[in-house]
Amino acid sequence: MFLAGSNISIPLCSKHRDHDMKTDPEKQFAKIMTAACVRRGFLEKLHAGITPVTRTGDYSDVKVIDADGREIPWNQVSRINQGEMKTLITGIVDRIHTFLCRTFLCSFSDQEFNRALERAALPWTKNWDEPKYLPDFLMPVKANSQK
Repeated sequence: MFLAGSNISIPLCSKHRDHDMKTDPEKQFAKIMTAACVRRGFLEKLHAGITPVTRTGDYSDVKVIDADGREIPWNQVSRINQGEMKTLITGIVDRIHTFLCRTFLCSFSDQEFNRALERAALPWTKNWDEPKYLPDFLMPVKANSQK
């Protein structure tokens, strides 16, 4: 199956392959979808701000002092509250829904969306690590299964 209006061919279902990005459109598509639907949203606001300095490299030397005067080690601090989590997840779901409606579930080629997608998502993904196949994603790995 081709992504509507693009040169990216995505099989609807295929066995896991460890191909390189240039020959594996599934990996390219995963990165583009992530950049478009996850990275470019409320997560950017959560990512913004001042990053604390650490001399140990693992942040074990950083503490947060809350309004009650409690010192909380950085590695134990919750960095996102329930309202922010809801905003983050709602935005991701809405973006994925829209992305799928304008690509896989679209009965026509949406060239304008594809150009916007290339401008918005591709620059983010060029320095990202290659996606890894997670055989136990949402399902336990069967003892005698092969990749």
